Amino acid sequence: MNFETIGLHASLLKALTESGYTEPTGVQLLAVPAALAGKDLLVSSQTGSGKTAAFMLPALHKFATAADAAQETQGKTPNQEAQSARSRNERPRFRAAQPKMLVLTPTRELALQVTNATDKYGAFMRRIKAVAILGGMPYPKQMQLLARNPEILVATPGRLIDHMESGKIDFSQLEILVLDEADRMLDMGFIEDIEKIVAATPATRQTMLFSATLDGVVGTMARRITRDPQIIQIAGAETRHENISQRVHFVDDMSHKNRLLDHLLRDVTMDQAVVFTATKRDADTIADRLNIAGFAAAALHGDMHQGARNRTLDGMRRGQVRVLVATDVAARGIDVPAITHVFNYDLPKFPEDYVHRIGRTGRAGRNGTAVSLVNHSETMNVRRIERFTKQTIPIDVVVGFEPKRSASPARPKAGGWKPGDGRNASKPGQRSFSKPSAPSREGNSYGKGARGDSAGRSRFGDR
Repeated sequence: MNFETIGLHASLLKALTESGYTEPTGVQLLAVPAALAGKDLLVSSQTGSGKTAAFMLPALHKFATAADAAQETQGKTPNQEAQSARSRNERPRFRAAQPKMLVLTPTRELALQVTNATDKYGAFMRRIKAVAILGGMPYPKQMQLLARNPEILVATPGRLIDHMESGKIDFSQLEILVLDEADRMLDMGFIEDIEKIVAATPATRQTMLFSATLDGVVGTMARRITRDPQIIQIAGAETRHENISQRVHFVDDMSHKNRLLDHLLRDVTMDQAVVFTATKRDADTIADRLNIAGFAAAALHGDMHQGARNRTLDGMRRGQVRVLVATDVAARGIDVPAITHVFNYDLPKFPEDYVHRIGRTGRAGRNGTAVSLVNHSETMNVRRIERFTKQTIPIDVVVGFEPKRSASPARPKAGGWKPGDGRNASKPGQRSFSKPSAPSREGNSYGKGARGDSAGRSRFGDR
């Protein structure tokens, strides 16, 4: 089945063809027909699986079909009223925006990604406007966008609540509600905001919820806000990331980790990379150090102003930034096809975050590489990730950067080499009883401390 046989509007088919889309992904193949039929959806699907098109294409189809069938409305529209007021030199009276579709996202980057994708899909549709309402955007600019009375509103929960409480948005005409990456929004503490937003929407709305998992708190909320939903769970290569080569490098201390990262970033097969850190401070420090070492690097985290974040992402898309050093939440929604490598400088707190991290590479079926730099004391964290992904992550060793302690003999080595070729730090089955070396005091180790990343579990300015 292709997009044409699914029955999408001709204007959407033209836009998809010009954008190079040929066949629907697995999630699109299942979700689009169900959404076109008006069903509420609960979709478990990872990033990079094409979920934005899975909810936006049927919505745009609905609006395009309605526009074709609609007759010219009587009376003046809000925009016409504003034009008349200007002609009379009167100040136009602001009217609350009444969107037909609302998409909630956890981060500003993902909201902008959804808005850009909507503009691409709707390139040949008339009178369909999509705007993003985000933290970090000046209020006058947001008021201008809302004054256009857009059909599609994409927003982060915190800033949306602000406009709801000030009477700038009216959801009485809302037809479609989408919660994108719902699990992430709950992790960030948005559950109360989400419930308040949902309560302000009509009970007749169509609801589509997309999440990496439909278990636990996410599943409880999903059942509460949907009506007889169709459940779609996408498994296989899209969730297992079988197109991404994963490996672990054990390190003795921060100095060892820093030297190994520098070496790995010089891989000739690497085009662009994302380096994940646990804290915003480390993101800045590591990016500064890499720039001094000759890499075109930049940091991305929640303490940066929106303008700086946008410039960094634009530089990444244009290829001016080769290494992006980011925290988990700041990197959500980044879709840069040239990202070939992901490095976990710090392991994530939760296995789900590991899956989201490595999903920054290997997008749309491309191959990618994910490397984790792991201290010997973090072995259990690796085990938890393996249990969650149902995959064993091979251990690799680089000649000249061998750890002083050998890896567990029960763990497999990374593929592509044979025992005895000099890459393994110890002989198969050999156990090392040497004590781990103390952290190096040479230079700036820029390693993580006991700090947690407040960006990872807070709104970091979405309001």
